[in-house]
Amino acid sequence: MSVESDLARQALSSIWQAQGETMEELDEECNPNKACRNMKEVTFEGFIQEEGKTLAVAWRETLIRDGKLGAASIGELVAENKIK
Repeated sequence: MSVESDLARQALSSIWQAQGETMEELDEECNPNKACRNMKEVTFEGFIQEEGKTLAVAWRETLIRDGKLGAASIGELVAENKIK
């Protein structure tokens, strides 16, 4: 872990213990390897701004608007965004 992660963990641990919780409970609640299984309700329908559009069309328009459509590779896209 980085120094920042250690400091954040110590701060959270202090708060947690002040509330009367144990370190085992903290580790169980804040485990970074904990899988989120509640993704069945997540959709991308929010991209659709106009009635009658498909998700694919809305996503393509978003990419065009953000200037991300047409990049030859992910590397080029990342390099282009670093320059801006």
